[in-house]
Amino acid sequence: MENEVMNTMPRIGDMAPDFEAVTTKGKIKFSDFAKDKWIVMFSHPADFTPVCTTEMSGFATRKNEFDELNAELIGLSIDSIHSHLAWVNNVKEKTGVYFNFPIIADIDMKVSKLYGMLQPNESETAAVRAVFFIDPSKKIRLIMYYPLNVGRNMDEIIRVLQALQTSDKYKVAMPLNWKPGEKVIVPPPKNLDEMQERIDGNYDEKIDFYLVKKNL
Repeated sequence: MENEVMNTMPRIGDMAPDFEAVTTKGKIKFSDFAKDKWIVMFSHPADFTPVCTTEMSGFATRKNEFDELNAELIGLSIDSIHSHLAWVNNVKEKTGVYFNFPIIADIDMKVSKLYGMLQPNESETAAVRAVFFIDPSKKIRLIMYYPLNVGRNMDEIIRVLQALQTSDKYKVAMPLNWKPGEKVIVPPPKNLDEMQERIDGNYDEKIDFYLVKKNL
């Protein structure tokens, strides 16, 4: 039973599991956190480690981009609040980068287990590098997992957040390597009338009825 709990992983489309936790910004109840905002929640294996320091610094230095996208950042590791505070202060002193977002002190591993961040074949005591993209309704929209020894790509994290928001706003899909300003994909037809409309319609780029692109 314990292994089943540890291996539970919320899926895309699930509502984000609720929890209460102590963070570097005070105690939070997740269901009340960042109302009407997107949330990018990410875990790191441990404080005072090299890859994690580069990643957390990456989130911190580009926090304004997440702010502009109406997204709140929240980090997590299986460390105490005292360790978190000391690490935040140390990085600020050594590099000038300030982790100005809440970091969950998940020392009892409750949140890590709830979100499937503990993967025993990688480590039983450190959370893998997970990223959860959660929309304002608290629904999980995209999940990324990285192993302990590979850092994440901040450009990709921001790109997929932009893609999710653009898709929601315009009801379109994104092609390979899409970036803001590029053509988007018109959803494929669901019936014969829609198929004929794709064939006859005037679009910016049309390969066939099933692959049609347009500028926004």
